[in-house]
Amino acid sequence: MAPDEVVDAVETGMKTTGYSDFSLLSLSCSDYLALPAVGVELRNRLQGQSVSLSLPSQRVDRFDETIAGIIGGARRTGVTFAPEAGTQRLRDIINKGLTDQDLLRGVRTAYEQGWRTVKLYFMIGLPGETDADVLGIAETVRWLKRECHGHGPFGFHLTISNFTPKPHTPFQWHQVSSDDLRRKQALLRQALRGIPRLKVNETDVRISAMEDFVGRGDRRLAQVIVEAWRNGAGMDAWWESVERAYEAWNQAIGAAGLNWRDRQQEQEGKDPTTLPLPWDHMDTGVDRQWLLDDLQRAMAAMVVPDCSFAACSSCGVCGPEFGHNRIVAPPPIPGASAQVRPVSRRVQRLRLRFTKEGDAALLSHLDLLRLLERALRSAALPISFSAGFHPLPRLQVGHALPLGVEGGGELLDLELAEVVPPVTLINTLQPRLPAGIRLLTAEEVPLGQKSLAQLLEGGRWIMGFRPESGVPLPSPAWQAACGAVLAAPCLPWEDTDKKGRPRQRDLRPLLKDLTLLGQGGAAVRLAVDVAIDASGRSLKPEQLETILAGRLGEELAITTLRRDWLYLRPEASRPRQAGEPRP
Repeated sequence: MAPDEVVDAVETGMKTTGYSDFSLLSLSCSDYLALPAVGVELRNRLQGQSVSLSLPSQRVDRFDETIAGIIGGARRTGVTFAPEAGTQRLRDIINKGLTDQDLLRGVRTAYEQGWRTVKLYFMIGLPGETDADVLGIAETVRWLKRECHGHGPFGFHLTISNFTPKPHTPFQWHQVSSDDLRRKQALLRQALRGIPRLKVNETDVRISAMEDFVGRGDRRLAQVIVEAWRNGAGMDAWWESVERAYEAWNQAIGAAGLNWRDRQQEQEGKDPTTLPLPWDHMDTGVDRQWLLDDLQRAMAAMVVPDCSFAACSSCGVCGPEFGHNRIVAPPPIPGASAQVRPVSRRVQRLRLRFTKEGDAALLSHLDLLRLLERALRSAALPISFSAGFHPLPRLQVGHALPLGVEGGGELLDLELAEVVPPVTLINTLQPRLPAGIRLLTAEEVPLGQKSLAQLLEGGRWIMGFRPESGVPLPSPAWQAACGAVLAAPCLPWEDTDKKGRPRQRDLRPLLKDLTLLGQGGAAVRLAVDVAIDASGRSLKPEQLETILAGRLGEELAITTLRRDWLYLRPEASRPRQAGEPRP
């Protein structure tokens, strides 16, 4: 894709969708030679919009101040490098093409450009690896920490993966046992102890065993995969799923008459490079003999230059049938414009009423905030941003609704950097919102008024209940229960706080009114007026369900829930007067 096409696509996409961050994804984005030019141009075009660019794991030898400036953005994302191995000898074996000085230069650049944590990706179990290479990971981390100083504390997040061989590569014949991987993990764990500001994540050896079994299986694997799925395998790499997944694969492999060590047992005492592989019949363009020769070069630690920038290595991929490798010179890097922070001036505050119905009720509170922010960006409305280190749009949604519950009169406050007539805002914003979110009203309120959370007084709910038994209760019984609840001087409620400590509260101040609206069969509809206290607490439907059940002597179930309206305190009703100065 041409550089100007990448820039235009990203700029158009950001303006259309309203997203505040984007990523340029590739197996090796650093190999895209136009990356510096594209990144600088995107930052120039999108500056002042609180937009951030992230990149996947990068080549540390190509990380410089230009790339650091590109991925800084309004909200600095993490930076990840993949040295793969802890010693120069092993990096040469895997043809990483990375020297110790390249690694130090890239990590030091990140440190000097403001990153205080860098993620590093290593592997253990690589071909030709010795214990010294494993310990070299810890030595490399200590060395980098010693060399990066003078700009504040510095730490690393390490990901230690287990090498699993892949087909059609020079290392497709390599094998390492699970026991050896566990031993190397323990060795490295001990060597990393005592390093400050270090976080380490290890790949479970069982996950690596599953990857290896699937990655190098033959036709017999088909029934194993199906049976493992039937046994509950799925999301296998999630740490909380490993036990279940490993057991599912064990059962499936046993049912197929196989075991984990079948392939290893077949090769014991033999030269693995002389044995047939399940994928030998597939032609990728790379000759088997070339892979064998490259394996020998690797074990001799001979670095083969990248053919993108050096002579052809005659692997077989390029040629008349497959096409030849062609290098396109990168465009010049444009001058970087002075970065402009998002506008933080506060000129106008608007208060909107809106609905959250249908499918929109399935949006969580955080998802709703993100949706509103993207809609405001897409509408190009002059939203005001906070002036902190991570600028955020100044918008606030009223009391959060439980997931799946509809709202008929929700509240939203937003602050603008320019004056926008309320009707203009509604007409501009509404087309960019999903069907279930309808903007009902908009009015201007004083900038100096209290926050929306401080002004909320209560809400009105429509709640549906029915007896768990399904047997209808007479209407007078429901009315008597409602009356008894309202007449109660207190409604004690026992639960636990966030730390699990028992507590008791009185819910009576949170209940304002309770009215029976109607009954259909066993189900009834109640109008419930609740208060919202200064800390944002209110009466929950589940609490009222328990309280009513106690009065009725029947277990109840909630059938319907809807919050019809949110009430504000009287002080929130005064709109900004014409000519009133804005702070």
